[in-house]
Amino acid sequence: MQLLIIKFNIMNSLKNKVTLIGNLGSNPEVRDFDNNKLAKFSLATNEVYKDKDGKKVENTEWHSIVAWGGLATIAQNYLQKGKQVAVEGKICYKQYDKDGQKHYYTEIHAYDIVLLGGTNTQAQS
Repeated sequence: MQLLIIKFNIMNSLKNKVTLIGNLGSNPEVRDFDNNKLAKFSLATNEVYKDKDGKKVENTEWHSIVAWGGLATIAQNYLQKGKQVAVEGKICYKQYDKDGQKHYYTEIHAYDIVLLGGTNTQAQS
């Protein structure tokens, strides 16, 4: 019975979880609200592999990252375009209407950011 409970807790914590390591594509855009702060920035992740002909292929994916509260303050103070970071968070799918058409986009809502390649600082919200 205990094994089942532990497995359930592990599986529960693994739902909708993503970890990315990449470089900031922009300085964080920070907005202050009444009692909260929001930071948004882009993150580029790179993948390198060889195709069936043995040629090197490089692929870059861009991700929109959102951080709230204290994590947004840390992003504002320590993150800069080009810095390498690890981001852990959850995937959020959003939509909006513009001119009668639905538009869809994906964001990563961060709950951990680890600054890499310089200082070994971990930030948690």
